[in-house]
Amino acid sequence: MSLPQVMQTQATQHPQVEWFSGYAEALPLPDNSVDGVISVLTIHHFHNLAKAFQEMQRVCRDGAIVLLTFDIRFAQKIWLYDYFPFLWEDALRFLQLNDLMNLITANTKRNVEAIPFLLPHDLTDLFAAAAWRRPELYLLPEVRAGISSFPLADPHLVERGVTSLVAELNSGEWMKKYGEICSLTEIDLGYRFLCAEL
Repeated sequence: MSLPQVMQTQATQHPQVEWFSGYAEALPLPDNSVDGVISVLTIHHFHNLAKAFQEMQRVCRDGAIVLLTFDIRFAQKIWLYDYFPFLWEDALRFLQLNDLMNLITANTKRNVEAIPFLLPHDLTDLFAAAAWRRPELYLLPEVRAGISSFPLADPHLVERGVTSLVAELNSGEWMKKYGEICSLTEIDLGYRFLCAEL
């Protein structure tokens, strides 16, 4: 089963939602056929960002193009990266936020605004840093499987991080090192909404 097919089987079905399989660089939609575009933590999977943004512009009438993305350079380097340093290293390869905004503008002729998304402590959508105050969730294989950096990483590095995290949670060492984070209700970990409007 392909990744899009797996994602569709995991999605909540709705009678007013129709699923299409395709590529961001060649959206299977007619010109000016949608009121707006929403892309949630996907652009790091695109093969050609410029072409993908051109496609978003092609299919969108006059509504907004909204992307949720992140730039790790705006993030606090929290405990997660001590156990899984490859998450930080991978994220540093992504475009800087200003470069990304300029690329969107160049390919859509839209004004782009960046809006910080402070992560609440109780998010139910468990993307990469979403469980920042709930370290035990990163021990669950099904949670790691839903975060693309984990399946793509060296399994030995993942296992090493999991083993270390288990040991320090069980010994209380994690709480000694990082317990102050538990008093926070939200945190800036580099996530940004980019809103591109005409």
